[in-house]
Amino acid sequence: MGGVLVDLDVQGCKDAFKQGLGYMRIDSLIDACHQKGIYGELEEGMLSAEDFRNAVLSESRPGAVAEDVDRAMWKMLVGIEPYKAEMLSRLSEDYDLYLLSNNNPICLARSAAMFEEAGIPLDKIFKKCFFSFGMKMLKPSVEFYREVMRQIALPACDMLFIDDSMKNVEGAALAGLPAVYYEPGTDLDALMRLQTAKMEGRC
Repeated sequence: MGGVLVDLDVQGCKDAFKQGLGYMRIDSLIDACHQKGIYGELEEGMLSAEDFRNAVLSESRPGAVAEDVDRAMWKMLVGIEPYKAEMLSRLSEDYDLYLLSNNNPICLARSAAMFEEAGIPLDKIFKKCFFSFGMKMLKPSVEFYREVMRQIALPACDMLFIDDSMKNVEGAALAGLPAVYYEPGTDLDALMRLQTAKMEGRC
């Protein structure tokens, strides 16, 4: 989701934690792809949203509240470019689309609203969504990809995984899932047209 379909602003998120909350440890917890510490535990489903908020607030300036934590996290999420929404709508006519994301309940609420606003609600455009906090596994875990492949139950040659992290692409490949790297900011539609053409008759 993030970095491929939803544009991200990692620095904006960090600034919101520091300036809005006075929470200075955020630099050690987040990057564009792989979160650490309590943020990683939140995305792996090992820490509840409430416990995450309380942990942040315990090291924030007096007067900060849970809603401030949510707003700071949402600063990570910029939005969905219109061409990507159109691309997903077009692809969904010919392919089953699945979403596999390292994510958490706080950011997912805002992300889902963005998909709704773009006219492509998550439950309509994707056949199924696999979120790390629900699966209690994180990309690039090989076990995560294998479980997703088991549930989708298609031959690997009929699948294609796209990610903006080379570590995640490599993890998928180790699991036997065909995977391609997407560089954020480049033309995702062009990449998808190329890859879907390559998939024709691959099995």
